[in-house]
Amino acid sequence: MQATRSELDQIAVVEDDDEFRELMVSDLSSRGFAVVGMDSAEALYRYLSIRRCHIVVLDVGLPGEDGYSVARHLRQMSSVGIIMLTARGDAGDMARGFDTGADLYLIKPVDLDVLASAVTSLQRRLASTKAPAPSKKNGSWSLVASGWTLSPPHGEEIALAEAERAFLQPLFANPGQPVARETLINELTDKPWEFDPHRLEVLVHRLRTRVKTATGLTLPIRAVRGVGYLFTDGDGSQ
Repeated sequence: MQATRSELDQIAVVEDDDEFRELMVSDLSSRGFAVVGMDSAEALYRYLSIRRCHIVVLDVGLPGEDGYSVARHLRQMSSVGIIMLTARGDAGDMARGFDTGADLYLIKPVDLDVLASAVTSLQRRLASTKAPAPSKKNGSWSLVASGWTLSPPHGEEIALAEAERAFLQPLFANPGQPVARETLINELTDKPWEFDPHRLEVLVHRLRTRVKTATGLTLPIRAVRGVGYLFTDGDGSQ
């Protein structure tokens, strides 16, 4: 299923101060933006595992994983726009924010008119730099929306969870070539020595089942004994 415009332009406001978060969400919503609020990095990651986001308004001082770490992680996995918010406005903090991937850096207390203008400006910038979608040959599978959506040869597109995306990307990047289990596990975790290999088999089984249920097609990925997995780029009709 194609994402709607509101999904593609979704804004996530990540701020642990409930009152300030609701104020930002309410104001941006009143200006016509599609916006959702959340209070932690964990909540953001859960959201991104099932939905896409266009811009993240990100507080630096989050509980648990701080905004700098979140920004670095977001920038490594996508081209999402990042507006960082902080009460710390010295040059060193700002430089750190930009180094970790922020597009814009606003100092608290943030004027809501300024925030709305920043969001609008960043939306324009992202739209102007967005590369045209590659043409898709008939009978092919592809990953679209920065790898967060699986597009079959026909039928509905499938939004991917973070682990599914991490598993599929190296396979799609090397069609017809086996990708080692160790390589795939390294994509799924920062601690491969603690990863149970059976979890990879479970992930593949669940992904195949989900694709079959949603599209009626067989995902063209097969196990290669003693090596790993192989993406064959078939039409999935078998």
